[in-house]
Amino acid sequence: MNDINFLKKIALQVRKDIVEMTYHAGSGHPGGSLSAVEIMVSLYFSVMKVDPKNPDWEDRDRFVLSKGHACPVLYSVLARKGFFSPEDLKTLRKFGSHLQGHPSRLKTPGVEVSAGSLGQGLSVANGIAIGAKMLNKDIRVYCLMGDGEIQEGSVWEAAMTAGHRKLDNLVAIVDYNNLQIDGWVEDVKGLAPLADKWRSFRWHVIGIDGHDFDQILSAFNEAEQTKGCPTVILAETVKGKGISFMENKAEWHGKAPNRQEYIEALEELGFLKGGESID
Repeated sequence: MNDINFLKKIALQVRKDIVEMTYHAGSGHPGGSLSAVEIMVSLYFSVMKVDPKNPDWEDRDRFVLSKGHACPVLYSVLARKGFFSPEDLKTLRKFGSHLQGHPSRLKTPGVEVSAGSLGQGLSVANGIAIGAKMLNKDIRVYCLMGDGEIQEGSVWEAAMTAGHRKLDNLVAIVDYNNLQIDGWVEDVKGLAPLADKWRSFRWHVIGIDGHDFDQILSAFNEAEQTKGCPTVILAETVKGKGISFMENKAEWHGKAPNRQEYIEALEELGFLKGGESID
């Protein structure tokens, strides 16, 4: 489905979900979840072959959330797609909930890979992509990574493998919001020239505005048409996108909003009028 207005409505709901989930949990990672909203909505509502009624469908496309701490955006998208009830979202990080602080494939319908330890997702995605080719399956594999995450050496071992094996059924997406928990990515460990690095590992590189649905969908289409090598999409994004006081602030990497901030966020998103109670 490429109805941009529909995708924008879903994205707005997902942003509300992320704010609500982390507020009710009293913890979590809103910043890097908010930056990935348009990417995730595009994947699950337009790009990937998935069936919420049959989450283990053999011929489904696979998604790997390598930056597992951004699970609020994944949980919201899965719920809004119909893998489980949106009511479950309020149980984020609660004891006994299937929505823990990092995703578990054993507990949550629609989650393909358990995540948490950064730098591992691309290797897992490689394995899935290689397996699909061995079985002659028309399956595409998508892996979302953080920009701070790709400072890890294991990512580049995986990148070398994917390029060597010409995994053209694999798409990596870098959520390039320029911030990590310790501050600006370029101050912690600079990535530039990032596009050249991926090209040197034999990847097709696409650079986009990661909040522009037209550019996102075009990039995924280009990736599908690219043969003989894997594709990486470098998506320029804004950490905390959509909530003004969270945007481009490293402290919102892993901090939940308090009650007043929650109210302000809902007002900004248009779900609450000034002075209206949330009780």
